[in-house]
Amino acid sequence: MKICVVGAGAIGGYLGARLSRAGEQVTFIARNRNLAAINANGFRLLLEDGSEEHAPDVRAVQGMQDAGPQDVVLLTVKAHQVGDLLPDLRALFGPQTMVVTMINGIPWWYFHKLVGAHEGRGLESVDPGGRIAAHVEAERIIGSVVYPAAELVEPGVVKLIEGNRFTLGELDGSRSERIDALSQAMMRAGFKAPVSKDIRGEIWVKLWGNLSFNPISALTHATLEDICRFPPTRELAARMMAEAQTVAEKLGVEFRISLDKRIAGAEAVGAHKTSMLQDVEHGRAVELEALVGSVIELGRVTGTPTPNIEAIYAAVSLLSRGLQSRQGRLQVLPV
Repeated sequence: MKICVVGAGAIGGYLGARLSRAGEQVTFIARNRNLAAINANGFRLLLEDGSEEHAPDVRAVQGMQDAGPQDVVLLTVKAHQVGDLLPDLRALFGPQTMVVTMINGIPWWYFHKLVGAHEGRGLESVDPGGRIAAHVEAERIIGSVVYPAAELVEPGVVKLIEGNRFTLGELDGSRSERIDALSQAMMRAGFKAPVSKDIRGEIWVKLWGNLSFNPISALTHATLEDICRFPPTRELAARMMAEAQTVAEKLGVEFRISLDKRIAGAEAVGAHKTSMLQDVEHGRAVELEALVGSVIELGRVTGTPTPNIEAIYAAVSLLSRGLQSRQGRLQVLPV
Protein backbone atom coordinates (compact mmCIF):
# COMPACT_ATOMS: atom_id res chain seq x y z
CA MET A 1 0.00 0.00 0.00
CA LYS A 2 0.97 3.61 -0.57
CA ILE A 3 0.52 5.18 2.85
CA CYS A 4 0.95 8.85 3.71
CA VAL A 5 1.37 9.88 7.34
CA VAL A 6 0.14 13.44 7.86
CA GLY A 7 1.75 14.42 11.14
CA ALA A 8 5.28 13.09 11.58
CA GLY A 9 5.19 13.29 15.36
CA ALA A 10 5.23 10.57 17.99
CA ILE A 11 2.25 8.46 16.91
CA GLY A 12 2.72 9.18 13.21
CA GLY A 13 6.39 8.26 13.41
CA TYR A 14 5.62 5.04 15.28
CA LEU A 15 3.04 4.00 12.68
CA GLY A 16 5.02 5.03 9.63
CA ALA A 17 8.27 3.41 10.72
CA ARG A 18 6.64 0.09 11.54
CA LEU A 19 4.55 0.05 8.36
CA SER A 20 7.63 0.81 6.25
CA ARG A 21 9.58 -1.99 7.90
CA ALA A 22 6.70 -4.32 7.01
CA GLY A 23 7.04 -3.44 3.32
CA GLU A 24 4.51 -0.66 2.84
CA GLN A 25 5.45 2.43 0.79
CA VAL A 26 5.40 5.19 3.41
CA THR A 27 5.63 8.95 2.90
CA PHE A 28 5.62 11.47 5.74
CA ILE A 29 4.38 15.03 5.49
CA ALA A 30 6.95 16.88 7.59
CA ARG A 31 8.62 20.24 8.01
CA ASN A 32 11.90 21.85 9.01
CA ARG A 33 14.32 19.70 11.04
CA ASN A 34 12.00 16.70 11.05
CA LEU A 35 11.82 16.77 7.25
CA ALA A 36 15.60 16.92 6.90
CA ALA A 37 16.23 14.23 9.52
CA ILE A 38 13.78 11.74 8.01
CA ASN A 39 15.18 12.14 4.50
CA ALA A 40 18.77 11.89 5.74
CA ASN A 41 18.43 9.04 8.22
CA GLY A 42 14.96 7.48 7.90
CA PHE A 43 12.95 7.01 11.09
CA ARG A 44 14.20 5.39 14.30
CA LEU A 45 12.09 3.78 17.01
CA LEU A 46 13.36 3.41 20.56
CA LEU A 47 11.42 0.57 22.14
CA GLU A 48 10.34 -0.11 25.71
CA ASP A 49 12.99 -2.78 26.27
CA GLY A 50 15.81 -0.48 25.16
CA SER A 51 16.18 -1.98 21.69
CA GLU A 52 15.93 0.06 18.51
CA GLU A 53 14.26 -0.33 15.13
CA HIS A 54 15.27 1.59 12.01
CA ALA A 55 13.11 2.35 8.97
CA PRO A 56 15.59 3.61 6.34
CA ASP A 57 13.24 3.49 3.34
CA VAL A 58 10.66 6.08 4.39
CA ARG A 59 10.59 9.41 2.61
CA ALA A 60 9.39 12.82 3.69
CA VAL A 61 8.01 15.76 1.74
CA GLN A 62 6.75 19.15 2.84
CA GLY A 63 4.00 19.64 0.28
CA MET A 64 1.14 17.18 -0.06
CA GLN A 65 1.16 17.70 -3.81
CA ASP A 66 4.69 16.24 -3.78
CA ALA A 67 3.42 13.03 -2.21
CA GLY A 68 0.61 12.50 -4.74
CA PRO A 69 -2.45 10.25 -4.45
CA GLN A 70 -2.28 7.54 -1.79
CA ASP A 71 -4.11 4.35 -0.89
CA VAL A 72 -4.25 5.36 2.77
CA VAL A 73 -3.87 8.71 4.53
CA LEU A 74 -3.19 8.48 8.26
CA LEU A 75 -4.22 11.73 9.96
CA THR A 76 -2.11 11.82 13.13
CA VAL A 77 -2.24 15.56 13.83
CA LYS A 78 -4.20 17.11 16.67
CA ALA A 79 -7.87 17.83 16.10
CA HIS A 80 -7.48 21.62 15.94
CA GLN A 81 -4.77 21.26 13.26
CA VAL A 82 -6.91 19.47 10.67
CA GLY A 83 -8.47 22.67 9.37
CA ASP A 84 -5.01 24.06 8.62
CA LEU A 85 -4.41 21.18 6.19
CA LEU A 86 -7.27 22.20 3.91
CA PRO A 87 -7.57 22.29 0.95
CA ASP A 88 -4.08 20.84 0.30
CA LEU A 89 -5.10 17.51 1.84
CA ARG A 90 -7.06 16.66 -1.29
CA ALA A 91 -3.80 16.35 -3.24
CA LEU A 92 -3.37 13.00 -1.45
CA PHE A 93 -6.74 11.68 -2.60
CA GLY A 94 -7.29 9.20 -5.40
CA PRO A 95 -10.63 7.57 -6.23
CA GLN A 96 -10.34 4.94 -3.45
CA THR A 97 -8.16 6.72 -0.87
CA MET A 98 -8.99 5.92 2.75
CA VAL A 99 -8.58 8.68 5.36
CA VAL A 100 -7.93 7.21 8.80
CA THR A 101 -8.61 9.73 11.57
CA MET A 102 -6.18 8.91 14.39
CA ILE A 103 -7.20 11.94 16.43
CA ASN A 104 -8.27 12.30 20.06
CA GLY A 105 -11.75 13.38 21.08
CA ILE A 106 -15.06 13.62 19.27
CA PRO A 107 -14.38 13.72 15.50
CA TRP A 108 -16.01 16.09 13.04
CA TRP A 109 -17.64 13.11 11.32
CA TYR A 110 -19.41 11.83 14.47
CA PHE A 111 -22.94 11.99 13.00
CA HIS A 112 -21.98 11.06 9.43
CA LYS A 113 -23.42 7.68 8.43
CA LEU A 114 -24.99 7.36 11.88
CA VAL A 115 -28.61 6.33 11.41
CA GLY A 116 -30.97 8.34 13.59
CA ALA A 117 -32.36 11.78 14.27
CA HIS A 118 -28.99 13.53 13.97
CA GLU A 119 -27.59 11.76 10.89
CA GLY A 120 -25.31 14.04 8.89
CA ARG A 121 -25.25 16.77 11.53
CA GLY A 122 -22.07 18.83 11.83
CA LEU A 123 -20.32 19.87 15.03
CA GLU A 124 -19.29 23.51 15.30
CA SER A 125 -16.91 22.85 18.17
CA VAL A 126 -14.62 20.68 16.05
CA ASP A 127 -15.54 21.75 12.51
CA PRO A 128 -16.66 25.39 12.44
CA GLY A 129 -18.70 26.08 9.35
CA GLY A 130 -18.32 22.48 8.16
CA ARG A 131 -15.03 23.18 6.34
CA ILE A 132 -13.47 19.78 7.06
CA ALA A 133 -16.60 17.88 6.09
CA ALA A 134 -16.72 19.83 2.82
CA HIS A 135 -13.18 18.75 1.91
CA VAL A 136 -13.15 15.14 3.18
CA GLU A 137 -16.01 12.98 1.98
CA ALA A 138 -17.54 10.72 4.62
CA GLU A 139 -17.13 7.78 2.23
CA ARG A 140 -13.35 8.03 2.56
CA ILE A 141 -13.21 8.00 6.34
CA ILE A 142 -12.11 5.16 8.59
CA GLY A 143 -12.46 5.91 12.31
CA SER A 144 -9.72 4.93 14.72
CA VAL A 145 -8.90 5.02 18.42
CA VAL A 146 -5.22 5.41 19.35
CA TYR A 147 -4.11 3.64 22.52
CA PRO A 148 -0.26 3.75 22.46
CA ALA A 149 1.79 6.45 24.14
CA ALA A 150 4.99 7.68 22.50
CA GLU A 151 7.26 10.71 22.40
CA LEU A 152 9.17 12.41 19.59
CA VAL A 153 12.51 12.78 21.39
CA GLU A 154 14.35 14.38 18.48
CA PRO A 155 13.71 14.88 14.75
CA GLY A 156 13.15 11.50 13.15
CA VAL A 157 13.34 9.59 16.46
CA VAL A 158 10.35 8.28 18.44
CA LYS A 159 10.49 6.69 21.87
CA LEU A 160 7.67 4.22 22.50
CA ILE A 161 6.33 4.45 26.04
CA GLU A 162 3.77 1.67 25.81
CA GLY A 163 1.07 0.13 23.65
CA ASN A 164 0.49 -1.10 20.09
CA ARG A 165 -3.29 -1.10 19.65
CA PHE A 166 -5.15 0.98 17.06
CA THR A 167 -8.85 0.10 16.84
CA LEU A 168 -10.41 0.69 13.41
CA GLY A 169 -14.03 1.10 12.33
CA GLU A 170 -16.19 2.00 9.34
CA LEU A 171 -18.56 4.85 10.14
CA ASP A 172 -21.61 2.70 9.41
CA GLY A 173 -20.33 -0.26 11.44
CA SER A 174 -19.86 -2.50 8.39
CA ARG A 175 -17.03 -4.96 7.81
CA SER A 176 -15.64 -3.92 4.44
CA GLU A 177 -12.87 -5.37 2.27
CA ARG A 178 -10.91 -2.15 2.56
CA ILE A 179 -10.92 -2.06 6.35
CA ASP A 180 -9.89 -5.71 6.46
CA ALA A 181 -6.98 -4.94 4.12
CA LEU A 182 -5.92 -2.01 6.31
CA SER A 183 -6.20 -4.07 9.47
CA GLN A 184 -4.09 -6.85 7.93
CA ALA A 185 -1.41 -4.36 6.85
CA MET A 186 -1.22 -2.93 10.35
CA MET A 187 -1.05 -6.39 11.92
CA ARG A 188 1.81 -7.34 9.59
CA ALA A 189 3.58 -4.27 10.98
CA GLY A 190 3.21 -5.61 14.51
CA PHE A 191 0.17 -3.65 15.65
CA LYS A 192 -3.06 -4.87 17.15
CA ALA A 193 -5.67 -3.50 14.77
CA PRO A 194 -9.10 -4.90 15.64
CA VAL A 195 -12.09 -3.85 13.55
CA SER A 196 -14.96 -2.55 15.68
CA LYS A 197 -18.62 -2.54 14.71
CA ASP A 198 -19.08 0.40 17.09
CA ILE A 199 -16.18 2.81 16.64
CA ARG A 200 -18.08 5.62 18.37
CA GLY A 201 -18.45 3.54 21.51
CA GLU A 202 -14.69 2.92 21.47
CA ILE A 203 -14.08 6.66 21.08
CA TRP A 204 -16.24 7.43 24.12
CA VAL A 205 -14.41 4.98 26.39
CA LYS A 206 -11.11 6.75 25.73
CA LEU A 207 -12.70 10.20 25.75
CA TRP A 208 -14.38 9.44 29.09
CA GLY A 209 -11.05 9.84 30.84
CA ASN A 210 -9.55 12.46 28.52
CA LEU A 211 -12.41 14.96 28.98
CA SER A 212 -11.86 14.98 32.75
CA PHE A 213 -8.26 14.12 33.58
CA ASN A 214 -6.71 16.23 30.80
CA PRO A 215 -8.24 19.60 31.73
CA ILE A 216 -7.96 18.98 35.48
CA SER A 217 -4.27 18.20 35.05
CA ALA A 218 -3.75 21.30 32.89
CA LEU A 219 -5.18 23.46 35.68
CA THR A 220 -3.50 21.72 38.63
CA HIS A 221 -0.26 20.41 37.07
CA ALA A 222 -1.02 17.07 38.71
CA THR A 223 -0.33 13.61 37.31
CA LEU A 224 -3.02 10.98 36.82
CA GLU A 225 -2.31 9.25 40.10
CA ASP A 226 -2.28 12.60 41.94
CA ILE A 227 -5.73 13.48 40.59
CA CYS A 228 -7.17 10.06 41.38
CA ARG A 229 -5.72 9.87 44.90
CA PHE A 230 -6.83 13.35 45.98
CA PRO A 231 -10.50 12.94 46.97
CA PRO A 232 -11.78 16.35 45.76
CA THR A 233 -10.31 16.00 42.25
CA ARG A 234 -11.24 12.33 42.04
CA GLU A 235 -14.84 13.33 42.80
CA LEU A 236 -14.69 16.20 40.30
CA ALA A 237 -13.48 13.83 37.57
CA ALA A 238 -16.27 11.39 38.46
CA ARG A 239 -18.92 14.14 38.19
CA MET A 240 -17.61 15.22 34.79
CA MET A 241 -17.54 11.61 33.59
CA ALA A 242 -21.08 11.00 34.84
CA GLU A 243 -22.34 14.00 32.87
CA ALA A 244 -20.55 12.76 29.74
CA GLN A 245 -21.93 9.25 30.22
CA THR A 246 -25.47 10.62 30.25
CA VAL A 247 -24.79 12.53 27.02
CA ALA A 248 -23.32 9.46 25.33
CA GLU A 249 -26.10 7.13 26.43
CA LYS A 250 -28.70 9.51 24.99
CA LEU A 251 -26.81 9.12 21.70
CA GLY A 252 -27.10 5.33 21.93
CA VAL A 253 -23.65 4.55 23.34
CA GLU A 254 -23.35 1.65 25.78
CA PHE A 255 -20.45 1.75 28.24
CA ARG A 256 -19.02 -1.73 28.84
CA ILE A 257 -17.01 -0.77 31.92
CA SER A 258 -18.04 1.09 35.05
CA LEU A 259 -17.06 4.65 35.87
CA ASP A 260 -15.13 3.48 38.94
CA LYS A 261 -13.17 0.96 36.89
CA ARG A 262 -12.28 3.64 34.32
CA ILE A 263 -10.94 5.89 37.09
CA ALA A 264 -9.03 2.98 38.60
CA GLY A 265 -7.44 2.34 35.23
CA ALA A 266 -6.25 5.95 35.04
CA GLU A 267 -4.84 5.74 38.56
CA ALA A 268 -2.95 2.58 37.64
CA VAL A 269 -1.07 4.46 34.92
CA GLY A 270 0.78 6.23 37.73
CA ALA A 271 2.69 9.51 37.67
CA HIS A 272 1.86 10.27 34.04
CA LYS A 273 1.41 13.79 32.70
CA THR A 274 -1.57 14.05 30.36
CA SER A 275 -1.10 15.39 26.85
CA MET A 276 -2.93 18.61 27.76
CA LEU A 277 -0.62 19.24 30.71
CA GLN A 278 2.39 18.63 28.46
CA ASP A 279 0.98 21.12 25.96
CA VAL A 280 0.56 23.77 28.69
CA GLU A 281 4.10 23.16 29.89
CA HIS A 282 5.52 23.54 26.37
CA GLY A 283 3.36 26.46 25.28
CA ARG A 284 1.41 24.51 22.65
CA ALA A 285 -2.26 24.91 21.79
CA VAL A 286 -4.42 22.46 23.75
CA GLU A 287 -7.00 20.07 22.29
CA LEU A 288 -9.77 21.67 24.29
CA GLU A 289 -12.60 21.63 21.75
CA ALA A 290 -12.25 18.01 20.65
CA LEU A 291 -11.87 16.72 24.21
CA VAL A 292 -14.22 19.01 26.16
CA GLY A 293 -16.04 21.58 24.02
CA SER A 294 -17.49 18.86 21.79
CA VAL A 295 -19.04 17.10 24.78
CA ILE A 296 -20.68 20.35 25.87
CA GLU A 297 -22.07 20.76 22.34
CA LEU A 298 -23.39 17.20 22.35
CA GLY A 299 -24.95 17.93 25.74
CA ARG A 300 -26.90 20.75 24.15
CA VAL A 301 -27.85 18.55 21.20
CA THR A 302 -29.28 15.95 23.60
CA GLY A 303 -30.71 18.41 26.14
CA THR A 304 -28.29 17.25 28.85
CA PRO A 305 -26.92 19.63 31.51
CA THR A 306 -23.12 19.53 31.83
CA PRO A 307 -22.34 22.09 34.57
CA ASN A 308 -19.11 20.52 35.85
CA ILE A 309 -17.70 20.04 32.36
CA GLU A 310 -18.64 23.61 31.43
CA ALA A 311 -16.96 25.08 34.52
CA ILE A 312 -13.67 23.29 33.84
CA TYR A 313 -13.92 24.16 30.14
CA ALA A 314 -14.26 27.86 31.00
CA ALA A 315 -11.21 27.79 33.27
CA VAL A 316 -8.98 25.96 30.78
CA SER A 317 -10.21 28.19 27.94
CA LEU A 318 -9.01 31.24 29.85
CA LEU A 319 -5.70 29.58 30.69
CA SER A 320 -5.14 28.61 27.07
CA ARG A 321 -6.09 32.07 25.84
CA GLY A 322 -3.65 33.71 28.23
CA LEU A 323 -0.78 31.43 27.28
CA GLN A 324 -1.40 31.89 23.56
CA SER A 325 -1.72 35.67 23.75
CA ARG A 326 1.53 35.89 25.70
CA GLN A 327 3.20 33.14 23.67
CA GLY A 328 4.09 31.61 27.01
CA ARG A 329 4.11 28.34 28.86
CA LEU A 330 3.37 27.36 32.43
CA GLN A 331 5.41 24.94 34.53
CA VAL A 332 5.76 24.11 38.21
CA LEU A 333 9.47 24.20 39.07
CA PRO A 334 11.33 23.56 42.34
CA VAL A 335 12.00 26.67 44.42
